[in-house]
Amino acid sequence: MVSLKVKAQRSICVSLVALTITLAGCQSNSSSGTQNGTAGTTKEHRTLTVEVFDRGKPGQPDLNNNFWTKYINDNFGKQFNATVNFVSVPRAQEVDKLNILMAAGQAPDISYTYNQGVVYNYVQQGGLAELDSVLKQDGSTLTKYLGDDVLKYGKFNGKQYSVPGKRTVLAGNNTFIRKDWLDKLGLPVPTTPEQFYNTMVAFKEKNPGSVSGVIPYGYSLSPSGPGLSYIPEAFKPSNLTEEQFATLQPQPIWSTNWNLPGFDKAVQYMNKMYNTGLISPNFATDKDGKLLDADISNGKVGAFQTNWDGPYRTAPGTYTNLTKNVPGAQLIPIDPWQNDAGKHPKNVYSPNGMYIIIPKSSKNVDLAIQYLNWMADPKVTLFLQNGQEGVDYNMVNGVPKQTGTTNTGDKMMTVANNLDYDILSNGIELGDQQKNNAAISAGYPGYEKDAENALKVGMVDYYTTYFYSIPNAADAKSNAELRNLSAQLLAKLIVAKPAEVDSLYKTLVQQYMDQGGKAVQDEYVKNYKAQNGK
Repeated sequence: MVSLKVKAQRSICVSLVALTITLAGCQSNSSSGTQNGTAGTTKEHRTLTVEVFDRGKPGQPDLNNNFWTKYINDNFGKQFNATVNFVSVPRAQEVDKLNILMAAGQAPDISYTYNQGVVYNYVQQGGLAELDSVLKQDGSTLTKYLGDDVLKYGKFNGKQYSVPGKRTVLAGNNTFIRKDWLDKLGLPVPTTPEQFYNTMVAFKEKNPGSVSGVIPYGYSLSPSGPGLSYIPEAFKPSNLTEEQFATLQPQPIWSTNWNLPGFDKAVQYMNKMYNTGLISPNFATDKDGKLLDADISNGKVGAFQTNWDGPYRTAPGTYTNLTKNVPGAQLIPIDPWQNDAGKHPKNVYSPNGMYIIIPKSSKNVDLAIQYLNWMADPKVTLFLQNGQEGVDYNMVNGVPKQTGTTNTGDKMMTVANNLDYDILSNGIELGDQQKNNAAISAGYPGYEKDAENALKVGMVDYYTTYFYSIPNAADAKSNAELRNLSAQLLAKLIVAKPAEVDSLYKTLVQQYMDQGGKAVQDEYVKNYKAQNGK
């Protein structure tokens, strides 16, 4: 529950942001020529400020003075007579921090967020620079790299207000299962929800891992993205109309789409598993998933859903910990959420990554686009993601193989593929999807074949949510509150008595609709009709 004090603070902050940005939009701008794409010939030395996420990684270097920032200034900086300064923003509080910077007129020339609603609010308040003309003049390499399919995600009200990063890997989640448990019990890999349920029952009753407190299906309910992952896919009718698809499932499937046909059946399925003792008993309080990770690592969990590559991630990953604690343990990705058409649909990520924005108050709009245009050069991308060939990586069959020099010290990458400095490419980019996939798999030392298979499974029957060129203002306004409410309602439904789930579902969904859900739903319908001329 959010305290009244916190709610009040949030209300004040939102009001302040709205007022300040609106005023900023009315102020005279000495760089109006820059925004119209007519500047860029000036010879004076300029300073370009760029946001960078501070992920708080132990041992990370100075985020404004390291190997990567020196490369950027030694190359882009000298070429364009500029100094690039990086403004660090805590990753966990990036939206709140960006709101404060925007309200104070101190946001970096190049800022970014993954939250479309935040960008839309800035657009509505007149806080962002229009980019169409400057992209045409200074962004030829940039626009060619992104293409219309990606750039359209940065258009609001028909104008380009954001440069979306390009997501090179679209896979979302995967379901993983302990293959060694299946083998010990002589069970096949489940390919339907019914088979999966029966397998979980067998895991509970026969406890093939001989562990105390066996958890057949590991699950945690995160308030930031409450949902049932891909389970609803098995119960959603395959014959939805485009309008139904667009207006009833506007959110990723791992979120909560209460009005989506079949979602109630998915909830009943989870309720049945809970009441049979098949899922994590502390799922509702494990809000950051750390208990689930520990249970997986300690060999207590038979199956779970997570990011398509979740088990293979380093630091060390859950698979590394699992095999250390339980020699012989084996995880494989499976595809059990078959629908009524015999398909295994997966709602993957849209092709855009983060939303890169330039505040209207910036005096360096042209320089910011020139910076992104420079970054779109394949040679620059290769360097920013990998470092120096022969030192930080070796090219093997067209794929860079890291030497380990970027794990520590001045060259440390605080995130895979150096995303915080190569902000245009959300994922490794080699100019060819097959090479990208090969490079992605090679990025999981010891698990290359596992990662390659997981990526393949994660893209079976994939699709993306409907693209709206008209943002949903109601969703932008109440998204956080509705997500928190969804987490509370979902927890109540999962632990309810099976005989009461159906009636409780109707009651709680009505509560959700009354507390803002209907306004969001109505606006999706309105926007869909407007977008399609209905």
